[in-house]
Amino acid sequence: MKIITRKIVLLTLLAICSGGQSSELDDLIQTSSAIVDQINKGILMSGAAMDFANTGTGLSNGQLAGTSHISSDMVSNYNLALSGMVNYLPYGSAQQYLEEQAQSELDQMDDAIDVFTAVVVDMLAVQQVAELADAASTPDEEAAVQDFVGANTDALTIDQEDADTYNQSLSDIEEHGNNASAFIAVSANADAVSFLDQGAMDNNTRIEDNTLSYSASNQAISIAWSSGSPASSVYLNGTDNFGIDIYMTDVSIMEYGGQTELYLTSPTYLGYECFTTGLNCEETEGGGS
Repeated sequence: MKIITRKIVLLTLLAICSGGQSSELDDLIQTSSAIVDQINKGILMSGAAMDFANTGTGLSNGQLAGTSHISSDMVSNYNLALSGMVNYLPYGSAQQYLEEQAQSELDQMDDAIDVFTAVVVDMLAVQQVAELADAASTPDEEAAVQDFVGANTDALTIDQEDADTYNQSLSDIEEHGNNASAFIAVSANADAVSFLDQGAMDNNTRIEDNTLSYSASNQAISIAWSSGSPASSVYLNGTDNFGIDIYMTDVSIMEYGGQTELYLTSPTYLGYECFTTGLNCEETEGGGS
């Protein structure tokens, strides 16, 4: 029977999709299941009707068939889900995985920057002290600094907790920033992406189900396969065939930082008075560079 054949096709789709991890598969499972359920009920009713009709041993209320009908919404939703499978990637997408993980790292870096900027503001008094002390060139000016410190010791004191928060936020910024930069660099390299996609195929797995990481010591991003196969690595120091080399010297990084908005709007660039009051900015800009 055609209806039986159709049911077998749908059941086959369900079996194929049973391990699905994507929205496309989830949609196909849901929409095909809805139709299979209706067909199953239709077969049950039809089988009973055939026997009862030939033996005169049973009747329905005349409304049972309607409970097994396939609605236009079911048809539309199933066909839409079927179309969605045209672009489905059974092994996932290395580029998408890299970009998603990069975004996660960027979000965590943004959180760390929020903590960093907040604690810098909390410790801003240390810059006021540094500027006053540095500007004191006569005994009277040095005495004025002494008086200022004596009168404001509590407010000027830095808590170790603030220092620890500052230190941790900087480490987090570097870690998450490096991770994001590494993932983005690899995602932009077509050959590296193809290499990682092939690794997923070779291991018969969706790439998103495996562990992606960046290692500063190895200077590479790696995907550790859940199958236990050796990890696939892409190096960021230009030592493999992909030619990705994005490492910079400490000096170059600091020089670049001096051109960024974060630095050019910071208290160490603008000076304490300019940053806190908006006054005398022309005289102090760049004083901390």
